[in-house]
Amino acid sequence: MTLVSRITRLPIPYDPDRGAEARAAVPALEGDLAKLVEGAGGCSPYLKSLIEKEAAWLPSALDDPESALEAVFADVDAAAPDVLPTVLRQAKRRVALLTALADLAGVWPLMQVTGALTRLADLATHAAMRACVGAEIRRGKLPGATQDDIETAGGMVAIAMGKMGAGELNYSSDIDMICLFDETRFDQDDWHEARTSFVRATRKMTAMLSDMTADGYVFRTDLRLRPDPAVTPVCMAMAAAETYYESLGRTWERAAYIKARACAGDIAAGEGFLKTLTPFVFRKHLDFAAIQDAHDMRLAIREHKGLGGPITLPRHNMKLGRGGIREIEFFTQTRQLIAGGRDPELRVRGTLDGLRVLADKGWVPEDAAEILADHYVAHREVEHRLQMVGDAQTHDLPGSEDGFARLACFMGRDLSEVKADLHRRLTEVHDLTESFFAPDDSGPPLPDAHGFNTEIIDRWKSYPALRSARAVEIFERLKPDLLDRLGRTAKPDEAILALDGFLAGLPAGVQLFSLFEANPQLIDLLVDIVGTAPALAAHLSRNSGVFDAVIGGDFFSEWPGMAALRDELAEHVAQEADYERKLDAARRWAKEWHFRVGVHHLRGLICATRAGAQYADLAEACLSALYPVVVAQFALKHGDPPGRGAAVLGMGSLGAARLNAASDLDLIVIYDAAGVEASDGRRSLPARTYYARMTQAMVTAVTALMAEGRLYEVDMRLRPSGTQGPVATSLASFETYQKEEAWVWEHLALTRARAVAGDADVAADVEAVRCAVLTASQDRAKVLKEVAEMRARVAAAKPQQGPWDAKLGPGRLQDVELVAQAASLLGGGTDRSIEAGLDHAVRIGWLESDAAQALDAAHGLCWQVQAVSRLLSDKPFDPDRTGEGGCAMMLRETGCDDLTTLGRHLNDSCARAGQVIDAALKPEAGG
Repeated sequence: MTLVSRITRLPIPYDPDRGAEARAAVPALEGDLAKLVEGAGGCSPYLKSLIEKEAAWLPSALDDPESALEAVFADVDAAAPDVLPTVLRQAKRRVALLTALADLAGVWPLMQVTGALTRLADLATHAAMRACVGAEIRRGKLPGATQDDIETAGGMVAIAMGKMGAGELNYSSDIDMICLFDETRFDQDDWHEARTSFVRATRKMTAMLSDMTADGYVFRTDLRLRPDPAVTPVCMAMAAAETYYESLGRTWERAAYIKARACAGDIAAGEGFLKTLTPFVFRKHLDFAAIQDAHDMRLAIREHKGLGGPITLPRHNMKLGRGGIREIEFFTQTRQLIAGGRDPELRVRGTLDGLRVLADKGWVPEDAAEILADHYVAHREVEHRLQMVGDAQTHDLPGSEDGFARLACFMGRDLSEVKADLHRRLTEVHDLTESFFAPDDSGPPLPDAHGFNTEIIDRWKSYPALRSARAVEIFERLKPDLLDRLGRTAKPDEAILALDGFLAGLPAGVQLFSLFEANPQLIDLLVDIVGTAPALAAHLSRNSGVFDAVIGGDFFSEWPGMAALRDELAEHVAQEADYERKLDAARRWAKEWHFRVGVHHLRGLICATRAGAQYADLAEACLSALYPVVVAQFALKHGDPPGRGAAVLGMGSLGAARLNAASDLDLIVIYDAAGVEASDGRRSLPARTYYARMTQAMVTAVTALMAEGRLYEVDMRLRPSGTQGPVATSLASFETYQKEEAWVWEHLALTRARAVAGDADVAADVEAVRCAVLTASQDRAKVLKEVAEMRARVAAAKPQQGPWDAKLGPGRLQDVELVAQAASLLGGGTDRSIEAGLDHAVRIGWLESDAAQALDAAHGLCWQVQAVSRLLSDKPFDPDRTGEGGCAMMLRETGCDDLTTLGRHLNDSCARAGQVIDAALKPEAGG
């Protein structure tokens, strides 16, 4: 498509005589094309020189600018090494001229203009690198390299940084690159010789691009963004660079790598290197500390460049000055650094793309993103016109009225309109970004009306979380608001003691305090937690990263269900290549979801029953998603599971799908080797040994104390033959044992067994065995006799721990569950719930309806008390030790007006339930 058909604006010749000379240089042009050339030449001596040099080429190029651009790029790619410097400089002239005219005419939008300039930089760099490394290879200076290695530059790569990496090169931009080589392609003895060759090639490559000749230059190159440039060679080994970033990398380098892109040479090796740096660039937790780092960088740049003070237009720096391009870039990149570790969709290179995705994901208000994007485009267009005047890498607005008049002509607009628009845009950018980077340090005065114990506050400065000056600085800004909110709680003295315990347990504070400063609403949640649930607060102090989930976007949305959780975790761990990292990723993920359930319960968004089901969903999702990961890891050494595989059964509360905040997991593993005697791996194991060790590996994967803690405690004592039996049982042995040898208590445990992970077909067969055992005829007298004896043994071994112990004691959780399981066994029931078991008790005539209802009521109340207790503390509920917030939660959950009423209701309900159970288990009740 011709350029003339798409013209939307035209420059006005600032110097009419020069404009007329430019127009005369290309007499074949007429109409708007002639006016475009006249305006460009009349505003820019540089563009006038390009028009005159490329006068013969220009008319055909303007007929189809996109095709003309592709032809230029093809010439660069096909150029022989001996003519490459000349071809590159001609390409630069033509691309510079074509992009300028397409930009000035409004034919190409900003990103098409910067994309064309960047693509030339990529091709030029690759061609120069290929030629220079090729010369080294042909001279035999690069060990082991052949002609076939020239296209990939023998393992050398240029990493495009900054605007080049993002495809955003400005009109007269330097190109920032880091040159690296893949040391794994060379024997260790050849490593230094290879480096010397690559360093020599790099120097020649940069000279080919940046040296000024009679034909001009291609791109000024800057290699100073590499690690420690004062002492490192211009081309480094990837391993050395990776070591530097892992140990010494700074926030500005992390921000720089957001835009990094392999642009020339061995692209595959470069992409592999960038992938290894992902954890360095994007931290696993929300990184709000990056805000202060970015702010410090902004202030340092302003001080170094003398760019402080109010916004005035003469000589204002459109890139680094207040309200300039860098402000928008910092604003965007800092938010990407904050959340990019959690959300890979934020890892985009371009500034406009970054603003768009940040708005889409809720990290930036949509209107703010649109305003900044609009100003970014406008700023960059002004920047381009400033640079087009003399092909100078400048960002300063003119210092004279004549200079502004030239700029207004270049833009084809009225001078006063241009000035007003510039000032408005700079001011809006500054106002939008400054409040993000520089929070108000004044804050409210330190409250003293609450009479806090100053000894408590004074000792905070000795805690590990406040051992750095940076942490102290941020916390001092937070403290007035924090203390004020604590003072407005029901019991301020309790709340500040709870906060004290939280702070004492924090290993570090900068990240968390930065998180609070950027998200003040989290302080309310912290105060709520420390003032209500000490156990949850203690968990928080050890795992403060779980706060990330609260501002991750869907913390308060509907519960997704087990299947969705399982799939999400499976996808989460699949992103990690290393086995231990997979396990740590699962721990981080599970902690966030566990925290979410606790907070929802704490705030009354869900009741104890729903919390119990959600904790169970989470546990099943973890087991189900991790099981194939463990099997795959185990199979690397010992081969695939022999036979059909195994099923993991959840027993007890997990089997019944109701866990509390502190539940461990009762598990057993059943496998079916299907006659296969051994695995077929490089270290083959007999089937029985294979499944036993694989089960141990699964338990370790769940229970091991790793960098991110452990997932769950696991109890396997409910397996056949208890602790004396193997940790994994064959399906045939399981069936035989359950039908011929199992004790009554083992059949009772089977009433709540449920497959939660592993092979679905094996699980179905295990379920068939379970149903067959439970539906078989039972000797009622024998069952009730053994249940009564079991009840007595439990009571003797685990006495009730005070009147608020909801689990142990007559008529309480464990007691009612024992009866419900017995009723299921006697009634041939295969449902796993307590309610279903009590229904069976009525159906078989063991209990009257009102008696069953009494047990159900007691069990429901005890579950409410237990669920709240385990969230609040690791001990049974005690009103005297529980803060006012915790007591209020208990009353809200149980629907009682006061604790005295609740205590009486609990004791009366459990006493009534205990009497029902006493009567039901008398010897004559078995008749």
